[in-house]
Amino acid sequence: MATFRELHRGNAPRLLPNAWDAGSALAFAAAGYPAVGTTSFGIAASAGLPDGGRTGKAATAALAAQLCRLAVHITVDSEDGYSDDPAEVADFVAELAALGVAGVNLEDITDGHLVAPAAFAAKIAAVKRRSPDMFVNARVDNFWFGEQAAVDVVLRRARAYADAGADGIFVPGGADPEDIRGLTAGIGLPVNLLAHPSLSVSELWELGVRRVSSGSLPYRASVDAAVNVANALRDGKQPLAATSYREMQARLEAHVAGNAP
Repeated sequence: MATFRELHRGNAPRLLPNAWDAGSALAFAAAGYPAVGTTSFGIAASAGLPDGGRTGKAATAALAAQLCRLAVHITVDSEDGYSDDPAEVADFVAELAALGVAGVNLEDITDGHLVAPAAFAAKIAAVKRRSPDMFVNARVDNFWFGEQAAVDVVLRRARAYADAGADGIFVPGGADPEDIRGLTAGIGLPVNLLAHPSLSVSELWELGVRRVSSGSLPYRASVDAAVNVANALRDGKQPLAATSYREMQARLEAHVAGNAP
């Protein structure tokens, strides 16, 4: 199997599905995805919490420990590293590395606002010193949070993070094709975007994007699907077909026994 790093250098677009629990990760693995990420929103929402605010650290680590038993690469959405202290962020990522996690996302926003690029770069540098083999996907949140949302500003941040040792750059919220092309041309690392509302994964590839994440979309769609099933039953309609109880139970039993895909 290709390494997680090699998956970013293939000749086809890489779609990364994001799981929120063991069941969703098992389903993605069974569907043939060689790498599965986690979604901080999905994990938080499953616990009845809003995303962000550093509330998901323990749940994220616990899920990572479960998922690393799968025969796929696991990358973990770690918000801002759950600390302002680079050493504490490096400690947390080192714990993930010891579990077998292949990559982490770290974001340059805290409490809904961008942090100074130098402060975030210090986190990346600390992580790479402690866990040099970890694939650090540095998230640049200008577009996502609408702060200084310009390509040149994003490029300056991305280059600072690359200099600190980042292995990839994640720019959620990028929407305009010319902006995307400018980002991928100006960043010397694999660029990651969220699944786009109007551009296909292959079209993003043509614009230079090398990794496309589903983000929290599968979690949100699953909640909608659950409501639609309940509504169909209530209204006397036939609900959509679903994977059988026996098949899902078999996956979970295999996972517990250490034989999951």
